[in-house]
Parts: sequence; structure tokens; C-alpha cells
Amino acid sequence: MRKLTYYISATLDGYIAGPGGEYDFFPFEGEPAAAILAEYPETMPTPARVPLGVADRPARHFDAVIMGRGTYDPGLAVGLTSPYGHLEQYVVSRTLTGVDPAVTFVADDPVGVVRDLKQRDGLGIWLAGGGRLAGVLLDEIDELIIKRHPIVLGAGIALFAGPHAPVSFTRTGEVSFDNGFTITSYAKSSA
Repeated sequence: MRKLTYYISATLDGYIAGPGGEYDFFPFEGEPAAAILAEYPETMPTPARVPLGVADRPARHFDAVIMGRGTYDPGLAVGLTSPYGHLEQYVVSRTLTGVDPAVTFVADDPVGVVRDLKQRDGLGIWLAGGGRLAGVLLDEIDELIIKRHPIVLGAGIALFAGPHAPVSFTRTGEVSFDNGFTITSYAKSSA
């Protein structure tokens, strides 16, 4: 059965974006960027794959991506209607429909969509954001991969937003870099 992995950048204080959805304070350079490109090439947007030198690299972890409207909107604002054309794409939104035939828009029941995707053959499913969608899908998340930046925002879009519902995860690995950046993996703890 496929896994749902919340693979996301976050600050030290647990934000994935600023109060207005900004994320330009997350650097993508040096050793951390090289490590991400080597291990997770499929997480690069389609137009960036050639300039980043990963256009021909096969997917290692994910062949489907699900995201909320807030995660989809920055690309849409610059005319990018199919940001991950090399993956099966799902956008959860009650207001957007039919923007691009390569993207499946989910108005209701993202939990049901994820459960259906988990039953299909293939690589993993990447939950790309945002915090509200992660809160809705919390019970379906099998793995967390948090790219933690040594930055404190003080306010913004939380890693998870939803009702109080403790779910335990166990750390399964971590890669640290000299600049304080870490990539930490967690698996959902068994009950």
C-alpha cells in the first residue's frame, strides 16, 4: 500500500509560510539544495527541472502530489496551471475547477481521495501543503519529512492547522548541515 508523506519546509517555530503565504525566506542553495535534488528530484516544479539538472532523473519517492489551494496559487498567479506535470496532481479547493486537465481538482472529501490513491499501485503520495490540508489529512499521513530551516517567523501558516488531535510519530532519520538546516524523517507511531 502506498504511503502519504507530508514533505515540507518549516521554520524553527513551526511555520511553512508567512502570514500572507510568503515563502521566499526559505533559501535553496548549497549543500542542502544539492541533497534535496539528489534524493527528491520529483519535488521540483516541472519548469525548474531542466535548469536544476533533474529533468531526466526518475522519481525516487513520489509519483502523485496533493496540495491545498494556497500551495497551488503562487504558480497559478504566474500562469503555471500544472506545476508538477511529471506527477499525478491533485488540488483541494472548493472554488477552483477545470483550470488544467492535467490537474484533478478535489472539492470534497480529500480523505477519500487519499485513501483511494493509497490503494493504487505506484510510488508514494506527496502532501505538498498546506497546513489546513495537513490538519484534515493528519490521520492519513504515514510519514513526515520536515526540511527545518534555522529561521524564526513568529507568525504565519502553521505546519498543521486543525482541531486538537495528538498523533505520535517516531523519528526515523536526520541529515544535518553546517548552516543549521536539517531534514528529519518521522514515521507514524503504531498504536
